[in-house]
Amino acid sequence: MVARKRFGQHFLHDSSVIGRIIDLVHALPENNIIEIGPGRGAITDGLVNSGCNLRLVEIDRDLVLELKKKYGGKLEILTTDALKLNYGNFGNCLRVIGNLPYNISSPILFKLFGYVSHIEDMIFMLQKEVVDRICAPCGTKNYGRLSIMSQYYCTAEKMFDVAPEAFSPQPKVNSAVIKLIPHDNPDRSQSLICLKNIVTGAFSQRRKTIRNALKPWLNQEQLASIGIDTTLRPEELSLKDFIKCADLVWELQQK
Repeated sequence: MVARKRFGQHFLHDSSVIGRIIDLVHALPENNIIEIGPGRGAITDGLVNSGCNLRLVEIDRDLVLELKKKYGGKLEILTTDALKLNYGNFGNCLRVIGNLPYNISSPILFKLFGYVSHIEDMIFMLQKEVVDRICAPCGTKNYGRLSIMSQYYCTAEKMFDVAPEAFSPQPKVNSAVIKLIPHDNPDRSQSLICLKNIVTGAFSQRRKTIRNALKPWLNQEQLASIGIDTTLRPEELSLKDFIKCADLVWELQQK
């Protein structure tokens, strides 16, 4: 079957990489697993006989037919868009894995972040650049909105890089496998909307100082009152700093 560009398909075929991912997932009979974008079943093959409760999410109807022939009644196949799925319908302790289409990987991640209370962990193949941004620490060039919002919900760890040659057709970018584990006791903002707005606003003007980047929400005195150095740039503020800013904005809005 020819990969379809509109679905961002790149089929994983490198047996070494496949084996490493299957080992990383380490599926157990008690696991409740959803695989997004199974393709031809490269990873699925290593999970289907583990005894786990396995569901596949695949939007390509031709691939679904192929997968149904291959696996029969051994698992459930959902012919749908991963962005339209209600992951809360599948219970708790959900494990979500997959080789995500690179053109919609960030929207899928943000969709899943809304269900972290149901999720045990997530293991994904993504574009290496996206993985580096998710895992970036404060003060580095890759640190930004995706880093902060991902780390707000999860602990993120880059597991290993994957070369283009591992896929057919080969993508024009390098890939990497990442593991995300939702926080047990997260630092939560009083207003997620405020946090998202402030982070988005700050990093749309990342060369400005915080004093100027956050001017629509907070003045210099208000920032100083919560211990924020207003001469810093957005990439120099930690997640906790942004949460403090968001909480102050929320508190001011309540008055």
